[in-house]
Amino acid sequence: MRKLLNPITDWVATKRGMWITIIAWLVLMVGLSAGPMLGDYKVTNFQALPDDAQSLIAEKKTEELFPNEQGTPGILVFHNENGDIIVDEVKQILDGIIAEDIKGIETIVDISALPPQALTGFMSEDGSTMIVPMESEKGLGNNEYSEINDKATEVGTKIAKSLESTKFYITGPVGIAGDTIKLFEQADFVLLFATIVIILVLLIAIYRSPLLAFIPLLATVIVYQVVNQSVALMGAGGLEINNSTTSIMSILLFAALIDYSLFVFSRFREELNKYESKFDAMKYAMRATGEPLFFAGGTVFAAMLILFFASFREYQNFAPIFGIAIFFIILASITLVPALFTLFGRKAFWPKVPKYNDLKEIKHGVWGPIAKFVVNKPGISGGVVAVILVITALNVFNLEYEFDTVKKFPKDLPSRVGYEIVESKYDKGELAPSTLLIIGEESLTADDSKAIIEKLQTEDEIAAVRMMGQTEDAKALKLSVSLSLNPYSKEALNYIDDLREKTPDMLKDLSIDGEAHYSGVTTKLADERQVNNKDIIKIVILETLLILVLLFALTRSIKMPLYMMATILLSYVSALGLGIFLVDVLFGYEAVGTRVPVYAFIFLVALGIDYNIILVSRFMEERRTYRVKEALEIAIRNTGGVISSAGIILAATFAALTTMPIADLFIFGFMIAIGILIDTFLVRGMLLPALILLFEKDKQTSHNSQ
Repeated sequence: MRKLLNPITDWVATKRGMWITIIAWLVLMVGLSAGPMLGDYKVTNFQALPDDAQSLIAEKKTEELFPNEQGTPGILVFHNENGDIIVDEVKQILDGIIAEDIKGIETIVDISALPPQALTGFMSEDGSTMIVPMESEKGLGNNEYSEINDKATEVGTKIAKSLESTKFYITGPVGIAGDTIKLFEQADFVLLFATIVIILVLLIAIYRSPLLAFIPLLATVIVYQVVNQSVALMGAGGLEINNSTTSIMSILLFAALIDYSLFVFSRFREELNKYESKFDAMKYAMRATGEPLFFAGGTVFAAMLILFFASFREYQNFAPIFGIAIFFIILASITLVPALFTLFGRKAFWPKVPKYNDLKEIKHGVWGPIAKFVVNKPGISGGVVAVILVITALNVFNLEYEFDTVKKFPKDLPSRVGYEIVESKYDKGELAPSTLLIIGEESLTADDSKAIIEKLQTEDEIAAVRMMGQTEDAKALKLSVSLSLNPYSKEALNYIDDLREKTPDMLKDLSIDGEAHYSGVTTKLADERQVNNKDIIKIVILETLLILVLLFALTRSIKMPLYMMATILLSYVSALGLGIFLVDVLFGYEAVGTRVPVYAFIFLVALGIDYNIILVSRFMEERRTYRVKEALEIAIRNTGGVISSAGIILAATFAALTTMPIADLFIFGFMIAIGILIDTFLVRGMLLPALILLFEKDKQTSHNSQ
């Protein structure tokens, strides 16, 4: 690998190579910026399930037999928190919205045309709430839903404020989709701003040099724009781009590139003490760090590509987007970053400018004593850390999943407020009824339909079964099944799995030859859970094996990759266990989204192994001259400062995701931050060195004691 990298980094470290590299990146950035915009290709209604999922097959069959030309439904919620809803006030609000003739709304049920007794079907039992169905035009996107929401909410809320008691909200699929797109638009700007501020403040605070903060950020901004525009081109080529994917991608890009920049300038500073020419200093700095950086980035790249093997389409969607981001991060780390540092030279470190041949400039602060303690007392340092990690890891057995998407939104979001009013005032199952499709071998009679409905209604978990339609040949029957359970709960998912298994036997008991298919929100969530559980196992095994292969190639050792990988896996499980505990105690999240453990694994393992690679690479470099103990002490103290700084900045960067109003991203960012800190200070600083001392032995004749 050095034979491939050294000619590249040597050329970049020349005056001519430096200028050509910087100009080439700027031209690439400007050229790509003239292309399509990323925001035009983002979607929020991403279909994550594979095509062979039972719920999607059922949905397709239902659509074929009962073609649906309808648009997306929405629910207009009218609520009086102090008593009975006043129907006249509801009519005033509805009349105002209907009169506005909002573009994108196909129909709103006109309650003025209904007899008084028919209105009771829209009222809650306690009389405090009324819901009125609406329907959008078919084929609208999320941006149109957002515009419908904005206009209808503006008109409805303005009228509601002039009335005595009625409050107005829009929820249901239209309301939720519209609010979601707005959430991400606002949150992405806040996230980007928070990320830049955090990195800038920490870099200046840690290194006390304005330019050392500015240079990595300048490189990151250039690469960010290149990656964003490249992903936009992929979107123009037909790739669906999920909002949450781009949010996490931007964090990954800032975090990884800043990290790799720190490793470059840390070694550059060392070499400036040895070489008078800044070009020579960068040449030898990159000869030392180029290969470790390439392997570190390569492990992250490989981890992202493993997602192609997942069945869950959301994970598959991550692979090309994160893959292109990591590709440019690696490329920038061995070209743009060293070129920019070479351009500024010693000035980059002002006011603490490294001087040629002045080795006193190299200081190790707290890491000198820590390194000495770790190598002299490996049993204590490594043993204590191992016990802490195992204890926190045991809490993974308390992992609970949250399946209700709306519950992950801010509590004051209008669509969530309306949703929770409907949830509390109406039958929970009515929030998202399931659809049962019965396809018979022979025509289904009225008695058959009645028998099926009556049989289903004997189930305690089913609140209501309604006839929705029958084909002309009477061979297919469509039923709406409302559960008595919350359709997003774990209990509902367990029940729908059980119901899907026993419905064929139920049909046999009723002497009906046919097949049954369930579709709807609850069945999709049950399928997602099943697919996700299989993908977790698949991703963990494949990524572990792939990273092991890369580590074997880097270390040329059999033992070292095994315990390097073991420490990272233990660190991940520990971070997950501790994170589950802390998000519950500190923020009240009793459950996490199904995606969180997978994303946490991908990032903690891929980024965590980077620090192990940096430490082990320096250890292997020093071991050519020193014995194991001395080489390890030098490696710990020389990489300790930069790795701890990088870890703090990386953790803080991911912690910026806690500014996001989506619970999954908040929890993910928090857990990654915890995991990186565990990895930086406990695993890389103590546990891994203890294992190196335990397993790596000196060769009796080849080392010189110094």
